[in-house]
Amino acid sequence: MKAFSIPVLAALSAACLFGQLAPPNDTGVRLGHIHLVVKDVAVQEKFWVEMAGGKVVKNGPLSLIEFPGAYIMLRQGDPTAPPAGSIVDHFGLSFRDLPAMLAKWKAAGVKVEQMSNPMQGYFTAPDGVRTEFFGDPKLTVPVRMDHVHLSAPAATIQQAQAWYQKVFGFAPGQRPRISTPGWVDCNFMPGEITWSYTARDTAAEGTKGRSLDHVGFDVTSLDAFSKRLEAAGLKFDAAPRQVPNTKTRVAFFTDPWGTYIEVTENLTPEK
Repeated sequence: MKAFSIPVLAALSAACLFGQLAPPNDTGVRLGHIHLVVKDVAVQEKFWVEMAGGKVVKNGPLSLIEFPGAYIMLRQGDPTAPPAGSIVDHFGLSFRDLPAMLAKWKAAGVKVEQMSNPMQGYFTAPDGVRTEFFGDPKLTVPVRMDHVHLSAPAATIQQAQAWYQKVFGFAPGQRPRISTPGWVDCNFMPGEITWSYTARDTAAEGTKGRSLDHVGFDVTSLDAFSKRLEAAGLKFDAAPRQVPNTKTRVAFFTDPWGTYIEVTENLTPEK
């Protein structure tokens, strides 16, 4: 199977504070959050805090689980299916002390799939949210967001790369830690987050309604991004609106491959 990757955004600083999003790229875009639809919010919140090292923070009525590089957001519902089989197959986290995390997961009965590389594998959160993990002893924080992984039909991979480059300002380069024949690599500074593609033989299903319902990008200007989206031939499915009691604005659209995407402005809680 042939795989490709392109970056989501400019890198996190090596001195990144816990919970800080990466700086926006030249087009004012950065990864914002992963949004999960879950049967029990309290169970999921406990898992991501205790088993992955996240921290619960509030932005007005919004409850966020923060990691360096991105937030996880939770909404109670009955997901139609886990992420596997959809365009967004999984996302990944990197851990500074992976042996300690593996011991914790084993003691808690978390399902873990170890790869031939002992510093890479998958754990499964409630509602079938499969998450790739990497060990990186050089991290300056215990955990951080690593990547979002899409699984798209092979015939559309190059189109998808070009589309994401146009709309989000992604750029090709070198992806660290993984050196696999067939990768078109990404150019990152230390502390990267990547937007990775794997080619598949069959069409992937959309994300909306699954336990990984959508991916969120935070932008410096929602109005400017709306113009970029229109230039690419798309419009928001849900027009920009203000989240009550916050400075945050949100809007939604679906990419041509079925990825449901939220675009936020000012997602980070005020200190």
